[in-house]
Amino acid sequence: MLKGLGGLGDMAKMMKQAQEMQGKMAEIQASLDQINVVGQSGAGMVVATTSAKGNLKALEIDPSLLTPDDKDALEDLIVAAVRDAQTKAAETQAAEMAKLTEGLNLPQGMKLPF
Repeated sequence: MLKGLGGLGDMAKMMKQAQEMQGKMAEIQASLDQINVVGQSGAGMVVATTSAKGNLKALEIDPSLLTPDDKDALEDLIVAAVRDAQTKAAETQAAEMAKLTEGLNLPQGMKLPF
């Protein structure tokens, strides 16, 4: 392809690979909304479901926690469950993006998108 023009052939190949990667990245980003991640607290008494992007989709609370005396404890359990789900969402997101960058010789710690 473009022989005799020095490294331009390699540059064109790299640009094509970058465009393909950009398309794959867009697909992964779109799929992250479809992946559900579950976090919990209080031994499963509060369960939060988020998308892999970290958007809260559902919250389940064991009815035994619904007493006026336990309001503060319930609030803490809700926050803990949502944080757990969001942490798992971030891990899932990183794992999905790692699939995209496998085989690329990117410097360690380099994050996508740039």
